[in-house]
Amino acid sequence: MTKRSTARTKARLVGTREAVLTLLKQRGPSDSEALASELGISAMAVRQHLYALRQQKLVSHREEPRPVGRPAKLWFPTPAANRFFPDAHASLTVSLLNATGETFGEKGVQRLVARCAKQQIGTYRSRIPARASLPARLEALVAIRNEEGFMAEVQRQRDGSFLLIENHCPISAAASVCPKLCDAEMEVFRAILGGGITIERAEHMVAGARRCVYRIRTGES
Repeated sequence: MTKRSTARTKARLVGTREAVLTLLKQRGPSDSEALASELGISAMAVRQHLYALRQQKLVSHREEPRPVGRPAKLWFPTPAANRFFPDAHASLTVSLLNATGETFGEKGVQRLVARCAKQQIGTYRSRIPARASLPARLEALVAIRNEEGFMAEVQRQRDGSFLLIENHCPISAAASVCPKLCDAEMEVFRAILGGGITIERAEHMVAGARRCVYRIRTGES
């Protein structure tokens, strides 16, 4: 095997491992068969990548009993894997928030967060048509959030409501020291999606969930 072909093989392996990590981040704990089905490769190949990721301390697993046979291994990313996903300059953001609090106090932090939220609303409004249907506005919002690294998706529910799901939070480090960022995020969503819309947070990373989920209803749902 030539050096060039060896390099190509390594690149493919790295790419597959990245895909495995991304799927685990998006789908939550999964077994090798489910990952193999998504990736279009064999379960044995997936397991090899999982074991390699485990050696790097990027994934771990827990066992789930099954009606027949051995318990299934459900794999999930460890906190060490977060470095492979956007972090929105986490350490710098935390430092700026701490410095603002020390210099201007709690009210200064509140004014800073409110100012940033106002700017964010203006940016979002320039890209999300106010008169579009709610599903269209949500799809546009998801596109923007994905550009920002939130690994977002929207799911329509049987009762007519929607789930806005964010599988990653690139500002989680900042939000952990300044929960007002999460409150401001809710205000941004309310402003963008318009009147007559109810938004409630169903899952929250800062509270220990693996993702953030918002349930969105119209006045009729």
